[in-house]
Amino acid sequence: MTLCAEQKGEAFLKKIFILMMVLLTIIMTGCMGESGSDNAKAVNDKESKKQAELHVAAAASLTDVMKELAEEYSKENPDVTITFNFGSSGALQQAIENGGQTDIFYSAGKKQMDALDKAGLLAEGTKKDLLINEVVLIVPADGGQDLKSFEDLKKKSIRKIAIGGEGVPVGQYTQEIFKSLKFGEEVEMKEVLGTDVRQVLSWIAGCEADAGVVYATDAAINKDVRVICKAPEGSHKPIIYPAAVLKETKNLEEAKAFLAFTGSEKAKKIFQKYGFEVK
Repeated sequence: MTLCAEQKGEAFLKKIFILMMVLLTIIMTGCMGESGSDNAKAVNDKESKKQAELHVAAAASLTDVMKELAEEYSKENPDVTITFNFGSSGALQQAIENGGQTDIFYSAGKKQMDALDKAGLLAEGTKKDLLINEVVLIVPADGGQDLKSFEDLKKKSIRKIAIGGEGVPVGQYTQEIFKSLKFGEEVEMKEVLGTDVRQVLSWIAGCEADAGVVYATDAAINKDVRVICKAPEGSHKPIIYPAAVLKETKNLEEAKAFLAFTGSEKAKKIFQKYGFEVK
């Protein structure tokens, strides 16, 4: 082979080598671009699954059971944080009407929920009756020997009767019971009004009143009180706990999902553990 032929052969090989390097660079660039696209997609997916916070307003009588339900829900929905506001249903209703941040409302009375519905503050199609409760007469665990029934609240030995205030559903049920039993001033003058059912419960547990009227579910969780009896049959309206998503929620799908969970079979067992009857 001549020197000229050798040089031509070397030049040809260099061209082939350069061409291969160009092709390799193109392939690598494409792979990197695809990888970058995947990374960007992963970031976007992560952002789309960022933590959602639900603000739940719930009647004070639901405090313990709702906390357990939230813990159970978070096991399968770690991307949802639930923040509770517990209190009397009347106070919670007013807070919602005044623009308080709330995604879901669990009321201890239909009156409060119906008022919000009438005002157009509930998300369409989300209101439902969820639970049933009972009203009971309680005394301190080591007291109340003179009491056998609601009628015994008239006795002179009973000086303080703790009940919910006017805006508290348990207080409204209590007044229905007292009216049904035709109680007058002999009972009214003994009444001490609490801001919610848990305050009434704490007064009896702490022996700050001789007797009190609370929900059966509240009495069941406190060993420092004793149940005397249930309210007489037909002495008050049925105690229904309705729930609904608020119209102004910024987390509509998450709120609907949690509301649906609280009506599930799993939630039903938890509610029943705390003494509630599920609708």
